[in-house]
Amino acid sequence: MKILITGANGLLGQYAVKQFAGAGHEVMATGRGGCRLPDNAKPYQYTDLDITDKKGVLAYVTAMRPEVIVHAAAMAQPDTCELNREACYDSNTNATLYFTEAAEAVSAKMLYISTDFIFSGDDGPYRETDKPAPVNYYGETKLAAEQIVRQSKINWAIVRTVLVYGNILSGTRSNIVTWVKENLEKENPIKVVSDQVRTPTYVEDLARGIHLIVEKNAMGIYHLSGKEVLTPYEMAVQVADYFGLNKTLMEKVDASVFTQPAQRPLKTGFIIDKAEKELGYSPVSFMQGIRKMFPGKEAGMHK
Repeated sequence: MKILITGANGLLGQYAVKQFAGAGHEVMATGRGGCRLPDNAKPYQYTDLDITDKKGVLAYVTAMRPEVIVHAAAMAQPDTCELNREACYDSNTNATLYFTEAAEAVSAKMLYISTDFIFSGDDGPYRETDKPAPVNYYGETKLAAEQIVRQSKINWAIVRTVLVYGNILSGTRSNIVTWVKENLEKENPIKVVSDQVRTPTYVEDLARGIHLIVEKNAMGIYHLSGKEVLTPYEMAVQVADYFGLNKTLMEKVDASVFTQPAQRPLKTGFIIDKAEKELGYSPVSFMQGIRKMFPGKEAGMHK
């Protein structure tokens, strides 16, 4: 099957390319600028593509004629989105419209990657049927993009996910695990939020879940995340415990301590019963995810 993956240089994009290419699909990958995908994700065909260029998107998709478009590219930093609303809307909403229209032109299935930030955070964890109510501009643009996909005339699926973590295959990117590990190793004190709740998602699980949707030709909305409901502070404790690092350097704080342009939903996370039942989706625990990122590094293993 011919699969187009946007945002291929990002964390999810890299693993999605590797997942689909490894399964024998013909993979077309797009990203911004030069290719940062590692050799072990091959075979794939990479193209530098501006997702906000309507004509360019249509020309590329009609030339390549993918059967499935996995649209993972986005402006995903909430604070950046809050401060750069026009660019955010262009990247998250307009670009999704362009790919949806292009998918209609070639009769491709659209698989859109969305976020827990479409919800208010008042009463999570959430099911697929719960009502969205974003509290920041990033969430608003992602929800608007969802609505574009849902109103299209093509086969579609929407994958919402939460706090994705893992080792980027090529390049550098921080996530909760590496941020805690690197600071505690340097003996830097850190403040970690204890009044937000998430279901952290290991990136390989997410890529596998997306692959399952394509394999089974599943339609509709799916929540793909981990199962454990954890605060960032609880995540940080597990990271410190795994590596045997000093937890006294961690200060438990409320989100109100931080001054950020974009409000964060307090309690999100997902109930993933639908994905487990319909797709056979089965995510690892947060500790198993850490172990997969850093095998053999567990405290006491070599003593």
